[in-house]
Amino acid sequence: MAAKIARVGVMGGTFDPIHFGHLVTAEGARCEFGLDQVLFLPSGQPPHKDLKEVTPANHRYMMTVLATLTNPYFEVSRIDIDRRGISYTIDSLKCLRQEYGAGTELFFITGADAVFEIMTWKDSKKLLEIAHFIAATRPGFSLEDLPAETRAWIAKHRERFYVLQIPAMAISSTNIRQRVRDGHSIRYLVPQQVDYYIRRHWLYRRERTPI
Repeated sequence: MAAKIARVGVMGGTFDPIHFGHLVTAEGARCEFGLDQVLFLPSGQPPHKDLKEVTPANHRYMMTVLATLTNPYFEVSRIDIDRRGISYTIDSLKCLRQEYGAGTELFFITGADAVFEIMTWKDSKKLLEIAHFIAATRPGFSLEDLPAETRAWIAKHRERFYVLQIPAMAISSTNIRQRVRDGHSIRYLVPQQVDYYIRRHWLYRRERTPI
């Protein structure tokens, strides 16, 4: 079945928790680039975060599944969660390239702000050899603001790097976690199922109760 899929969007992230900003970005990329599928990859061990501050992977995976259930074009993969060690993007893309085969184009989707740090990623210069790169813009983003090395990297692979305009949504997982800790509502920031899951499992509270 996978071999028949011509274009796959790959959206990696911590998803702690997943929110409407992630979903709007994924759907925008799907429509803009004619993707047959968008695959969400919750990180097992995010490389740039303190693991003690990250919610257990199975919770983040379940929230991502719940958030994407109603979109038939969205799928969730456990490859980063089930693979031991740090979840590096380059390793994920190599696994997907092997799984889908050379006949499928991969499009890695991320927020444009991540591009500022992309040269610090493992084997970053090889990313565009495996997949196209879609940077979803946030207010104030400009390629001219990027470091010179990053701009040169993009220019070298211009035909595989795209900027995606999406509706401005000032939603972040960090803010959502803080709102929960402060006892504020997160309704309409995350899907209803995710809101319920967070409350049911007492996630992001100052004190957690056993599940």
